[in-house]
Amino acid sequence: MQPVWAGHPWVFAQAIERIVGDPKPGDEVDVIDARQNFLGRGLFSPKSAIRVRLFTRDDERFDRDLLVQRLRAAEDKRVLLGIRSDEPGRVTDSYRSLYGEGDDLPGLIVDRLGSALSVQFTTVGMALRRELVLDALEEVYAPSAIVDRTAVKAAQAEGFQAQGGVARGQLSGFEVRERGLYFALPLELGQKTGFYFDQRPLRDVVERLSRGREVLDAYSFVGAGGLSAARGGASRVLSVDSSEVAVRVGREAARANELNVEFLEEDAEQVLEQSSDRFDLVLVDPPKFAHGRAQKEKAARAFRRLIGLAVRAARRGGLVCVSSCSQAIDASDLTRALALGARDQGRRAQVIERVFQGADHPVPAAFPEGLYLSSIIAVLS
Repeated sequence: MQPVWAGHPWVFAQAIERIVGDPKPGDEVDVIDARQNFLGRGLFSPKSAIRVRLFTRDDERFDRDLLVQRLRAAEDKRVLLGIRSDEPGRVTDSYRSLYGEGDDLPGLIVDRLGSALSVQFTTVGMALRRELVLDALEEVYAPSAIVDRTAVKAAQAEGFQAQGGVARGQLSGFEVRERGLYFALPLELGQKTGFYFDQRPLRDVVERLSRGREVLDAYSFVGAGGLSAARGGASRVLSVDSSEVAVRVGREAARANELNVEFLEEDAEQVLEQSSDRFDLVLVDPPKFAHGRAQKEKAARAFRRLIGLAVRAARRGGLVCVSSCSQAIDASDLTRALALGARDQGRRAQVIERVFQGADHPVPAAFPEGLYLSSIIAVLS
């Protein structure tokens, strides 16, 4: 129980000596140590290796008042940090409004996309309180609509049925403004809750580094990175993604923002492998290679190979930026893969900048699992 005592919000099955009573999935349970000290209260997940996720260290119940208070605190934090902005030319009305454990509501993720919300329920306890959560969201945000984007696999692992689609209101798509860029996102887009808000800090860096450079944005999704590069003054931007819908949305966004970005609907790895073009800045942000520690070695090898292809596509003196969205492959693992991938191409890489997930994805100091996104930018010789 040492991690829990220090502030970690998870109680693993192997840390539990005994269970008093017969708690049902999603029930509130108290966690106490061997000396009968109260450590916190959480929601019970009998099918998960994480048996309890704590929502409080005090003697309080999970009810609508608690939900509303936590939601408002999370939103106030994002306003205070300047994530939401009305600055002319840099308007941002879309971001992660609530990040599970980072905002003291494990099992719930809420994204604000313009006037609407997108939610994910990731634990059985939170899913069983779905209507209570939706009511609280309507009270705090007064959204035009709420869309449920709960992942089927996550629901199955927790033992509940995912309910997708528009949960409240009416909606055919989202309208997103981020740092002054506009995106119209149809519901069919699908990934995550609809937009990769965690990469906002990296897009700022890409915009700053792109002036006069030819940029390749591999695994571009809807092209937010490529559009940032174009707005930063890139001489050429090529964005590559295998999703027909994402490429279509990206092209429409480029037109709407009056930016010159070329989109290619192809497998990004194949383009890196087969293209004879060379670029001054190569962005590589692949899907998650490792879903847990057991897959770490395989993921590290995949990163090494992919980084090698990215290095080969970059000119000498150019830049490569690689991202990992898995907590299993952290910044040090990514740096090693970068060094080896560059060496495989007879090149050297010098790290000049590291970027992590944005401030709308806060991480409790005692909860390193919350820090899952790492990006490294290096200059190549």
